[in-house]
Amino acid sequence: MTTTQSVASDSIFAVLQETVAARGLPNQLYVDRSALAVDRDRIFAKTWSGLGFASDIPEPGDAKPIDWLGVPLLMVRDRDGQVHVHHNVCSHRGRQLLDAPCRLKASIRCPYHSWNYGFDGELLGTPHIGGVNVHQSEGFDRRANGLHSVPSAVWCDIVFVNLSGDAGPFADFIAPVLKRWQKYWGDTGPEELVAGGADSRATLDVASNWKLAIENYCESYHLPFVHPDLNSYSRLEDHYEVFDEDGESFSGQGTRVYNLAEVAGTHLPRLQHWPQSLQREAEYLSLYPNLMIGLQADHFFAVLLEPLSEAHTREHVRLLFVGEGAQDPAFAQAREKTLASWENVFAEDVSMVEGMQRGRHSPAYGGGVFSPAMDGPTHHFHRWVARRMLPAGDSSEALAG
Repeated sequence: MTTTQSVASDSIFAVLQETVAARGLPNQLYVDRSALAVDRDRIFAKTWSGLGFASDIPEPGDAKPIDWLGVPLLMVRDRDGQVHVHHNVCSHRGRQLLDAPCRLKASIRCPYHSWNYGFDGELLGTPHIGGVNVHQSEGFDRRANGLHSVPSAVWCDIVFVNLSGDAGPFADFIAPVLKRWQKYWGDTGPEELVAGGADSRATLDVASNWKLAIENYCESYHLPFVHPDLNSYSRLEDHYEVFDEDGESFSGQGTRVYNLAEVAGTHLPRLQHWPQSLQREAEYLSLYPNLMIGLQADHFFAVLLEPLSEAHTREHVRLLFVGEGAQDPAFAQAREKTLASWENVFAEDVSMVEGMQRGRHSPAYGGGVFSPAMDGPTHHFHRWVARRMLPAGDSSEALAG
């Protein structure tokens, strides 16, 4: 019996109630061996999710294969600088095209029979397909046998993909975030932000389901108990909850007293449109399904969650700063301190989410409850997941009462 079949309808319906009466998602969605496949098919494939970072393939011809929830994909940058994402499989006999990151010269070439493809996925060459030294075959249409491309978009250095191809325009997906943060960066949006270098990235391996990382990031309830240093200059009582307007995009928290620059001396260039009256504000959104993003006046960060199994998640941390000038060696120490500060915060969360993962194996735990005053953003995410786990034919509207 699969995870989807074994999750009782009433367990899902209980998640969709008002926060004060709701239960959390059932254990099966965190611990069953089939949970990741269910998440891929019901959640990730049907929306835009974070796959990787464009700065990992900075030059034309740079390519990076990624095993994404069991699906082999590859990112490649073409000669015009555009990033493409394709299924990492040759159309001929299904051999994986690339096994490791590399810089391609002219095309993507299959190591098996040397069929080769343009960076845009077009099938360019089919050596000996019609016999020795006959490289074409009557009736074979190269145009119909290129790589299977995946809809993709780049925003704040993050490469987003939609595996199913039916999630709608990326512009519609990201519009709620742009609207939410317009008060900070004006109409220019994130155009001033530039990806940092090797000193602005980190990776953490966490023995938990990816959903627990999102749930933890949504709320500030745990701040004084898990993050004492952060709480010393950005206290629990200084935080507020953040929700999207459509119920389908994000939830999170904000602070009115962010002041890492003063605490750690990380004086960096700031976004030019950020209002002086909001210089101490910062917001942290769980952008569903798998991104944890944060915006401050002097930097942006993204934590991309790569689910490796039902109980193993890799967190890819990247920082973006304001303008090319922020990469100057004069700001090296400021960049280092900024990354170190966030690494410390994220590392403090690891034992908490790993402990929740272990706790999810208890048959006595039935999804837990929510504090209406403190857990609203986390419940928002649970409801978002639950709607995608509804049995066929049911709808959240039927549960509104």
